[in-house]
Amino acid sequence: MKKRFLTLAAFALLFAGLNSCSKNEPVTLLQNGLSPDLEAQITALGFDASDAYATEGGYIVEGDIFLSDEDLNKPMDLLHSLLVGEEEQYHTTNLVTGLPREITIRVVSTMPNSIHTATTNAINRYNAEGLQLTFRKVTSGGNIVIKKAPNGAQYIASAGFPSGGNPYGTIMFNNNYSGWNSNTLTSIIAHEIGHCIGYRHTDYADRSYSCGGAPFNEGDGGVGAIHIPGTPTGPDAASWMLACIGNGTNRPFNANDKTALSTLY
Repeated sequence: MKKRFLTLAAFALLFAGLNSCSKNEPVTLLQNGLSPDLEAQITALGFDASDAYATEGGYIVEGDIFLSDEDLNKPMDLLHSLLVGEEEQYHTTNLVTGLPREITIRVVSTMPNSIHTATTNAINRYNAEGLQLTFRKVTSGGNIVIKKAPNGAQYIASAGFPSGGNPYGTIMFNNNYSGWNSNTLTSIIAHEIGHCIGYRHTDYADRSYSCGGAPFNEGDGGVGAIHIPGTPTGPDAASWMLACIGNGTNRPFNANDKTALSTLY
């Protein structure tokens, strides 16, 4: 059974905020428990709101992308450079700047050994690419911290997008999945790091070929995904940034992923 990654936030957003309701005005909630205004706002940001749900401090969209309440009040920039997604690799409006640059990653000491090992292996995957971004595991501080997801989390892992030229600072991992295959865990951590440095899901416009179900193109709502030149316009069913993964699957960087990484970093 395939499980969806759950990640991201820190994505610069379009609207200044939600419309307020008067105290006496009833609020209609949709099946997912969100108000129509909130669902419309998430959709306008270029995310699929159909399976969005509230979590601690914000909302999870597209299975693994975290949008905080603060994110929902940030203005969107670079609006005119955004394209509707098809099936290529994508990045967000925000990237890590100040290259060349080292990004430090800390795994909270109480996390299972399997996550410490997966993080080391994911770092090695990135550093083998000779990018202007390099990664180093540390035991204190850290630009990105990997910690335990809240009890009852409905996702494997979650993260966010860069903000202010810096990587998103937190990856939440659901320890219920810490016993999964080591290569799968490495792929999950590498995927979440990908979100932290600005990559969206490769199957952003049709997650059916990694998540199953009917094909669905959510569109971009006018914002949300920038095609990375040199990556394919057809399906890429092996990319490290596919939205869903099953236990036993290994997704090292393929040729198109390597192009996406070297183009941006």
